[in-house]
Amino acid sequence: MAEKHNDNNVVVIGLGRFGGAVAESLVRLGHDVLGIDADAELVQSWSDRLTHVVQADTTNGETLRRLGVQDFGRAVVGIGTDLEASVLTVLALNELGVPDIWAKALGPKHGRILERTGAHHVVYPEAAMGERVAHLVTGRMIDFIEFDDGFAIVKTRTPREAVGKTLGECALRSKYGVTVVGVKRKRQDFTYAQADTPIVEGDLLIVCGPTKLVEAFAGMT
Repeated sequence: MAEKHNDNNVVVIGLGRFGGAVAESLVRLGHDVLGIDADAELVQSWSDRLTHVVQADTTNGETLRRLGVQDFGRAVVGIGTDLEASVLTVLALNELGVPDIWAKALGPKHGRILERTGAHHVVYPEAAMGERVAHLVTGRMIDFIEFDDGFAIVKTRTPREAVGKTLGECALRSKYGVTVVGVKRKRQDFTYAQADTPIVEGDLLIVCGPTKLVEAFAGMT
């Protein structure tokens, strides 16, 4: 008989800046969150903000088992600078059979070790944020999200050539290899893109496509 996991419950291990932000956001989205950290002071500071908070050594698989972590559908390992604790925690979660393990990595080598020890998803928050800020600082993009397969979604200003035309008339996809998902106009609701959607000066476009093509398109605005 297959084990049952509660996908609405998430365990977040490491309640520093990254783990704490993830845990708080999950609670806001309606998930039950078990927060675990080795620091008693940190655990105390989160006690009234998360569903459950526990001080524990997460490198010990038996400790995690006693806390019932094996019943959780998802786990996030946000341990910061202690690489050994990060890796051993992921290994323990994997051995417990947690089906969806997310882990923070400080760099590529750390990330590869996490993947080999059982992490299903490795995130590089510092690198991702650095690249995102770099795009925003240039002023070309208002928001930028890149996925790990070279695909990106951006919010950008409308290029001059599109003003006064419909999306169909602009033919942005055939010219630049990007897809306009939607249009946001001041004081109006978001509009899903259609061929007959008109573009006026000041509109913001939500555009997706291969990262390099999206960057090149945003550079025209």
